[in-house]
Amino acid sequence: MSVVSLLDVKVLNNPTRFNDKYQLEVTFECLETLQKDLEWKLTYVGSANSSEHDQELDSLLVGPIPTGVNKFIFEADPPNVAKLPSSEVLGVTVVLLTCAYDGREFVRVGYYVNNEYDSEELNNEPPKTVQVERVIRNMLAEKPRVTRFAIKWDSEDSAPPEFPPDQPEADEAEDDADQYGADEAAREAALEDVVTETDTDAPAGEEMDVDMGGAEDTAGPSAPATDAEGKIDDGAESEDLEAESSGESDEEEEADEEEAAGDHEMGDAAPVAPAAAAGAAAPGPAAVAK
Repeated sequence: MSVVSLLDVKVLNNPTRFNDKYQLEVTFECLETLQKDLEWKLTYVGSANSSEHDQELDSLLVGPIPTGVNKFIFEADPPNVAKLPSSEVLGVTVVLLTCAYDGREFVRVGYYVNNEYDSEELNNEPPKTVQVERVIRNMLAEKPRVTRFAIKWDSEDSAPPEFPPDQPEADEAEDDADQYGADEAAREAALEDVVTETDTDAPAGEEMDVDMGGAEDTAGPSAPATDAEGKIDDGAESEDLEAESSGESDEEEEADEEEAAGDHEMGDAAPVAPAAAAGAAAPGPAAVAK
């Protein structure tokens, strides 16, 4: 938990000239009486390509700090243009407001800053040498980027943990990796035994009947046979399908066979009998042959 919380930062003079001072009204809350001062800094980022051009505009020590809400105005000088790359004076850059306690930074606020000329003509056709007196500085104060860090304050209890807490119970516990591997191997062996027993006990062709159970009810009539070229053979018929039809008398079966033979002689295609219903038993040899 942070002892000091930043509540608000207001940019008092915005927009303004590039060479004008920065004026920030800072409001923060202190929950405990601190033994040391707070150090506030304002840094201007001179280049996006290198930190060598960063300039610390000013620093301020605030203290002693009473508990409760506190407010002060932070003023800082503008950056030195001579130390900035001439190609990066104009355009967008960043200003950082930071605060540290006992050399440990705990909050950082970043603002985007846009520097441009005060006239449209200069912006469209900027001179080779930057005219700083004509540059306007505009901070995007409505959308700051705030970053907070956990630090140690006055007491040791406030220090953030550097390492995960000790877990002596976990260190003393028995390693169950070997037992876990043995259990997995036994389980796989048991599953293989079950699969082997199922395959051995089941008769040939019974597995497909179980998986396709009920398919005969919705399959409809059997499709006609086809030859090697994929054409339908008009003379093809299945005597087994006719033999599977149950409930008919011997005379009707003989009549059907004679009628089928007669159809063969005339060259007409014999009708294909519909598939037998699921579960119907085929007649034995005694029912056909007399």
